[in-house]
Amino acid sequence: MLFISCALFLVGLWDITVIEAKRSFLNPYPRFKARPHAPNEDVGEPLFLTPFIANNSIAAGRDAARVTHSAIPKDIESYSGYLTVDEATNSNLFFWYFVAKLNQDAPVVLWLQGGPGASSLYGLFTENGPFAVRNDMKLQPRKYSWHMNHHLIYIDNPVGTGFSFTDKEEGYSTNETHVGANLHKALQQFFTLFPDLQKQPFFVTGESYGGKYVPAVAHTIHRNNANAKVKLNLQGIAIGNGLCDPYHQLVYGDYLYQLGLIDGTTRDQFHQYEAKGRDCINKKDFKCAFDVFDELINGDQYPSGSLFKNASGFTSYFNYLQTVPDPGDEYMGKFLQLPETRRAIHVGNNSFHDLEGENKVEDHLKLDVMQSVMPYLNELLREYRVVIYNGQLDIIVAYPLTMNYVTKLNFPGMDDYKKAPRHIWHVDGEIAGYAKEAGNLVEVLVRNAGHMVPKDRPKWALDLVMRLTHGKKFGKY
Repeated sequence: MLFISCALFLVGLWDITVIEAKRSFLNPYPRFKARPHAPNEDVGEPLFLTPFIANNSIAAGRDAARVTHSAIPKDIESYSGYLTVDEATNSNLFFWYFVAKLNQDAPVVLWLQGGPGASSLYGLFTENGPFAVRNDMKLQPRKYSWHMNHHLIYIDNPVGTGFSFTDKEEGYSTNETHVGANLHKALQQFFTLFPDLQKQPFFVTGESYGGKYVPAVAHTIHRNNANAKVKLNLQGIAIGNGLCDPYHQLVYGDYLYQLGLIDGTTRDQFHQYEAKGRDCINKKDFKCAFDVFDELINGDQYPSGSLFKNASGFTSYFNYLQTVPDPGDEYMGKFLQLPETRRAIHVGNNSFHDLEGENKVEDHLKLDVMQSVMPYLNELLREYRVVIYNGQLDIIVAYPLTMNYVTKLNFPGMDDYKKAPRHIWHVDGEIAGYAKEAGNLVEVLVRNAGHMVPKDRPKWALDLVMRLTHGKKFGKY
């Protein structure tokens, strides 16, 4: 499978242990191992909000979902709990919603992490949420939090990710149709629970393997909105460093050669692997394609290592200025294990599925990895604004590899896009990057950022999402 081995921090409630763990090739996110809670620790009970909605006890459900925690500033209003998306398998998605601080009529933004199998709480605590965790378990307000100007929703997706769970194997998603359907069911319930948000513009955002999830749920909303009980005011999407079309994106040879990380001989070897992978995709043998790129980039199934690792010495693919992964964020892991935190966010003693050890989410989506969501994007581009952005320094989903598929999108306005000028994008006088837009498509390169743009360049990422949600062009200050 597409993993690399690396030393990671696995966090108990009070201690940190370094072990050898496995990491998905698209997944830079840390793993945290929960220790069992002592009998005298009050972690509360999981809060299932679907029964409140079914009984039309909306106000009571909202009140029950309110988050109260001694470390969270009182001026940050938030709600969390579980939304059941399949009663037969007892499949439940966990969400944490932050009310917009400055404007109650603000747009609504959904954030989805990648993986597959990475918790969106990573984005909350380390990328774009209201706060980060300090080493003393206090919360440090984030200056460029997206919740200042947006109602911000984080969902652990798909089922089996983070605090989300299912009781049966068939509850796990095996394709993006199922992912999109589950998210749509959860969002229908969320907007029922918070009806004042239904009229607000709604945007779906995410990164990495979220490049599949974001178009999947947006497409599901688009196709079903007319007959849905709760209509969502979808206006656009944003995908950061997203894997959307492996056939055109997983072509690393020329890029790595131009960076100087491999020589001409290794580049030619890359070309051979890439051709084989594309042939597998053309034959719809997606397991074959998965295995080819594992040998090329990741090497989990090969004791001698991947071609990329052996040629470059790199064990990280998320920023070409870093040869090894960043240490896991032990503070976030410790904070999530605090009894007060579990009680406050209404997860009780439920397991936190964090990609350590067996990753059932990825296992079930293995045949999905090498499939394309370009058809979804082509359809969405006809009606919604689509922002596709990349950090300049990423390897695994690099800007030129993303452009390989972006230039092959098919939508009204594509001819205009090909002729459109590329603008220098400024934020407060700084060159944040470069943008090109035509029709509903906006593609952006973010300077000096790797795979996780909001983490590396938070000020610029906030400006980027504000331009999406407030309809502002990138060619203007």
